[in-house]
Amino acid sequence: MNTPHRNRTRQLRLGPVLIGGGAPVVVQSMTNTDTRDAEATLEQIRRLHAAGCEVVRLAVPDEAAAAALKTIAAASPVPLIADIHFDWRLAVAALDAGLKGLRINPGNIGGSAPVDNVAAAAKANGAVIRVGVNSGSVEKELLERFGGPTPEALVESALRHVRMLEERGFYDTKISLKSSSVAHTIASYRLMAERADYPLHLGVTEAGTPMRGAIKSSVGLGLLLFEGIGDTMRVSLTADPVKEVGVAWEILRATGLRSRGPEIVSCPTCGRTEIDLIGMAERVEEHIQSHPAAASSIKVAVMGCVVNGPGEAREADIGLAGGRGKGVIFRKGQVLRSVNGEEALLAAFLEELDKLLTHNS
Repeated sequence: MNTPHRNRTRQLRLGPVLIGGGAPVVVQSMTNTDTRDAEATLEQIRRLHAAGCEVVRLAVPDEAAAAALKTIAAASPVPLIADIHFDWRLAVAALDAGLKGLRINPGNIGGSAPVDNVAAAAKANGAVIRVGVNSGSVEKELLERFGGPTPEALVESALRHVRMLEERGFYDTKISLKSSSVAHTIASYRLMAERADYPLHLGVTEAGTPMRGAIKSSVGLGLLLFEGIGDTMRVSLTADPVKEVGVAWEILRATGLRSRGPEIVSCPTCGRTEIDLIGMAERVEEHIQSHPAAASSIKVAVMGCVVNGPGEAREADIGLAGGRGKGVIFRKGQVLRSVNGEEALLAAFLEELDKLLTHNS
């Protein structure tokens, strides 16, 4: 697969992570714990990091949450972003606690002086600010002018906030434009890519439950990434945020931009299937996700036809194919072992898979 051409945006540094300017697309997520509970929040950050999350955002709704940030930042394995709404003092407190970025809209924090303070604190701490607009946050005047939360309205709203930072000499900004409409999301990012060179944080907001959210995000974010638009991304799901990270990485794999961990291919079930193909594929996937060497980039195949399986999945680094109570384990299309019994086949396959994962780690 040819790698999509990437739009060239200015480059920012979020702690050790580079965003924009040709750097790899960065995977982000957000905790759903109570930030005031530092240990629970850190436990989730560690799970996100283990799944491949590279930047984590935290809600900071009040002073108690802000007070926990220093402890969280000191122990976090990834750079953190504070999600701030309306109270500029919480933004400054988050930066003083060691967080590397803010998600804040300067037009919503109470006038010129608060914006001065936030911009100055971000400069002093070398922090990044994300201006984020979604279809529910567009100013009333823009809704009236553009006839609703149109892509043009989202872009104009975001640029208003960005200009407030530019007027204060602050340019370490990234922008997000999110709508629950995939079509509006795509159109908004395309328009912004034409009008500014700030790094773009991709996302479809309120995307929904895991299946629906994954589909909407894959269509919207995948299309934009294929067009070279996007420097960082979050897949928003009504689910454990760790699931967001897995979907994000699969989108990046499908677009040819990045890959992490084994790729699993499996054939669809049909009337010729004579083993529990669905159950075996799910168990292989679960096994891989829990393996210490799960970041190893190999291709794993789970096939339902012992006759055609090795040939159909000949590019797989390792695979199994079964039927009528027996099966084979193969590598690059060449059979390694024949095994009788579904459970014995799965056990033997997981043994061979572990060897390969450990060898490649």
